[in-house]
Amino acid sequence: MTKLSLRTAAAAGAALAVLAPAAACSSKSAGSTGGDAKNAKIAFLMPDIASTRYELYDAPLFKAKMKQLCGGCSVLYQNAGADASKQQQQASSVLAQGVKAIVIDPVDSAAAASIVRMAQSRKVAVIAYDRPIPAAKADFYVSFDNQKIGAMIGQSLVDHLKQTKAKGGILEVNGSPTDAAANLIKKGIHSAVDPSGFKLLAEYDTPGWEPAKAQDWVSGQISKFRDQIAGVVAANDGTGGASIAAFKAAGAKVPPVTGNDAELAAAQRIVNGDQYNTISKPIKIVAEAAAEAAYELVKGDEPKPNATLFNTPSQLFTPTVVTKDNIATVLLGPGGALKASQVCTAEYAAGCTQLGIK
Repeated sequence: MTKLSLRTAAAAGAALAVLAPAAACSSKSAGSTGGDAKNAKIAFLMPDIASTRYELYDAPLFKAKMKQLCGGCSVLYQNAGADASKQQQQASSVLAQGVKAIVIDPVDSAAAASIVRMAQSRKVAVIAYDRPIPAAKADFYVSFDNQKIGAMIGQSLVDHLKQTKAKGGILEVNGSPTDAAANLIKKGIHSAVDPSGFKLLAEYDTPGWEPAKAQDWVSGQISKFRDQIAGVVAANDGTGGASIAAFKAAGAKVPPVTGNDAELAAAQRIVNGDQYNTISKPIKIVAEAAAEAAYELVKGDEPKPNATLFNTPSQLFTPTVVTKDNIATVLLGPGGALKASQVCTAEYAAGCTQLGIK
């Protein structure tokens, strides 16, 4: 497993150093804003632009729900571009602007502990979003169940390889080593792959979830293992797409490759037969749940959890595995995240026709 950077380790150490005084800040007092709730400022701090979801879906959906809940409230949206230091600066900036709550999907889960403590010391509530913050107790955590995601994509791949009587081993392309959610996905993947009977040829923790780095690593593994690779379990659609690109660039047959996030490009790869699966976790569900939790905390109330993760009251949702067998109903059917007209462009029309997608 890739070690945390020195900067991350230092941030974690600093966080531990202030743990005792920070514990005095109660989560309930963090959201006590009284009459200011109707005109509150809420910060929505997202981690990167490598995943297209944040700009296209998370931010717009969160803003829309907040507008519905509180017409006088305003959302301060920032994206850190995969830079933990920049996210720290953004947090300081929104606190200076008087936000009453911060919803944060951290670039670096360990470093973000200092953001939690800084906010709570000013009685500003913090909702961890998608990625947990283990080293500090946020006021609430909203996400799909990341460990279950890893187990589901891994088991789906293993079942497919067994069904097709595939020979060889598996490559594992994990997410960022500084992302606690990625570590949960990784744990879930291992729970499916380790007892499967398929050899784990090699695995890689992708810095910053950057597809280019994942592609470089997979390219090296193709040179090393080539025909021994029966499948690739990739932790998200970006690393999955990068893995597929590596096989195509090498002129090698593309094995079954997993993904996660149900991005448009992933849906098209599934239709085309390039990507084996992805995970449908409708962003609308978590974005709206985060908005509701933020507004509850701003009013001085406590959102209702259905789980506890890293000592934090949490609301976890169950995702759905998507393959070519159910893509038409799960992703493209009524209430699905994508429309057939988006997926079935000219390049993918034949694949859509074959799967009965209209």
